[in-house]
Amino acid sequence: MLFGEVRVDEAEGLILAHSLRLPAAMLKKGRVLTAEDVRALKDSDINFVTGARLEEDDVGENDAARLIADALAGTGVSASAPFSGRCNLFATDRGVVAIDRDRLDRLNLVDEAVAVATLPPYDIVAPRQLVATVKIIPFGVDRRVVDVCSALASKGGPLVTVRPFLPLRVALVLTTLPGIQQRVLASTAAVTRARVEALDGEVVAELRCPHEVGALERTIGKAMGHGIDLLLIAGASATVDRRDVVPAAIARAGGTIDHFGMPVDPGNLLLLARIGALPIVDLPGCGRSPKPNGLDWVLRRLAVGVTVKPADIMRMGPGGLLKEPPAAAARVEELSVPSAPREARVAAIVLAAGRSQRMGHNKLLDEFEGETLVARATQAALAAGLGPVMVVTGFQADEVEESLPTCDVLTIRNPDFAQGMASSLRLGISALPEDVDAAVVMLADMPRVCASHLVRIRTAFDPDEGRAICVPVHKGRRGNPVLFARGFFDEIRSIDGDRGARKILADHPELVFEVVMDDDAVLDDVDTPKDLERIAAASG
Repeated sequence: MLFGEVRVDEAEGLILAHSLRLPAAMLKKGRVLTAEDVRALKDSDINFVTGARLEEDDVGENDAARLIADALAGTGVSASAPFSGRCNLFATDRGVVAIDRDRLDRLNLVDEAVAVATLPPYDIVAPRQLVATVKIIPFGVDRRVVDVCSALASKGGPLVTVRPFLPLRVALVLTTLPGIQQRVLASTAAVTRARVEALDGEVVAELRCPHEVGALERTIGKAMGHGIDLLLIAGASATVDRRDVVPAAIARAGGTIDHFGMPVDPGNLLLLARIGALPIVDLPGCGRSPKPNGLDWVLRRLAVGVTVKPADIMRMGPGGLLKEPPAAAARVEELSVPSAPREARVAAIVLAAGRSQRMGHNKLLDEFEGETLVARATQAALAAGLGPVMVVTGFQADEVEESLPTCDVLTIRNPDFAQGMASSLRLGISALPEDVDAAVVMLADMPRVCASHLVRIRTAFDPDEGRAICVPVHKGRRGNPVLFARGFFDEIRSIDGDRGARKILADHPELVFEVVMDDDAVLDDVDTPKDLERIAAASG
């Protein structure tokens, strides 16, 4: 890849290295300069720009990120579309994320141009949660580097998978000693049930017996009669040796002690055993507490069908110090812990309240390819996976709403629709749920805008990368629909008239990302009968 400062006269096709704010435009980092951009630079008296050009053996940052992400993604994982050299991987299932840590290290050691970050192995994840990200550092990377990284990511199976929880049937045995309080046993049982249920399992039997080898041996046999997949034992006294009461009882019941102890604190005294194929966990003392400990690290693996081997436990040292000094723990409790990263929830607001004065009748009820214009816009939003889809009606609201799909669409009526588009936009924004991260504002009179355009706009959204407002562009012209991050909702509520939200784009050029479209559908709206005839003729 070639990189450096070049004369503006020679800059067409250059990948711009740094954003430039011109009097009439904002040229963002990563933009491939066009002839029109070069003229704008000259008009702004800029003589040199810094950027990059790909050579024959280079792969562009987006293509490289997607190739590696596709190789990484296994079962339960999907890759987003790449933007600015980044491709994110999201969970499609609930379960735990499995990472081949050794291969991940080898991949990140291939070349500084490729960086892959993941959640810790065996973290619990939910659908749409971010589990990994691939970032290409420069604007392009040698194809040989991409090939090596892709091979490491896929050889021996995909490097990142999400293993779904199995519906484990679990038995819990609690041993007792004279003087032990019933509330302690009840608390231990409640905490353990919650732990198992959090992994989609079920405690189907709870048994109690004296903390004696013979009594526990017999109780283990009774527990196995419940057709269980996992046996948990909470001893009244912590196990301190392989020959202690709990492991001795397991051995007499025909079991094998696989491992005792673990480099995770709290959790050091966990014991792992089995009888035949049935795994058995002798809980460490910290298992009575709901706070994270080494027991959780083992249960997560067992809950998704992973056989836990002694070497697996012995490698848990990095990150295994879970215990904190009392002062630090107190500080943590005072802080609000952020929720796990997830895929952004992007809503759609379909503006369908106008009077269509230039049309002579309500154009939104005209049909295009068998659907009314408003129904077509709404179906596109649904097909793109936007949600919720909010349709703001006003003029002839009954007729407009009757033409909409019967499910998965919310409607809200604007009694002040005559005041202009802004009143409908304010109403739609105010009606969105609190957990919506962004909204795509759609005009219902653009029948050529389809789900693929909306998916491209939604996928571009990433406020952490400076893409908080996403605007479709065709051949340098901006169009609609436009996506706004939640951070702009208050500003949208303050606009008025028919200006829409154009002022917000002008006020925040550094946060506007232009999403390049292959066709001019994002520029083509219906204002007159001739417009609709022209679009229909072109489509036919």
